Amino acid sequence: MTADARTLAAYALHTASYAERFSQSLPDRHLKAFMAALPPAAQVLDLGCGPANASATLRATGHHPDPVDASPEMVALANTRHAIGARLASFDDLDAMAAYDGIWANFSLLHAPRAALPRYLAAIHKALKPAGLFHLALKTGRGEHRDRLDRLYTFVTPQEITALLTATGFTILTTHQGSERGLAGTLDPFITLLARA
Repeated sequence: MTADARTLAAYALHTASYAERFSQSLPDRHLKAFMAALPPAAQVLDLGCGPANASATLRATGHHPDPVDASPEMVALANTRHAIGARLASFDDLDAMAAYDGIWANFSLLHAPRAALPRYLAAIHKALKPAGLFHLALKTGRGEHRDRLDRLYTFVTPQEITALLTATGFTILTTHQGSERGLAGTLDPFITLLARA
């Protein structure tokens, strides 16, 4: 299974708009909490890194980010903006074993088909070192559909994603629910979770 072609085309078309929309220089509360729980000089996979702003913050605070994205345009933007060694990879390319102290998947796995989520979460769990840290952010709701930019979204309920993480072997540390206006202009509910392998 490869990344959804229509979603990748949408990001190719809207790379500059996305970069402008999510260009804040200060880390938000979720990235701060994630970094605070990491060991010093942590190896961190930024899974679906986009412009790699989180990776740049991680690097600036002494960690070692590995930013990856399935969009060639986003990888190019990340490297132009931050010279950070971002590389092209999809969720299916994750085959590392106990390689990372943390994995940051901030509104990236929401583009995965629902049927693939258990497999991707299992790969993430295997890629983490024992007691490794996992940040996950997804939009909440039910079903799958495309937004006005033609991006594929899989929506989850809080109960659904909590059960999936627990079944995969994660221990959930914190959850937070809110709403945010994204690139498509709609105000959407979301959930963020911090968990340990």
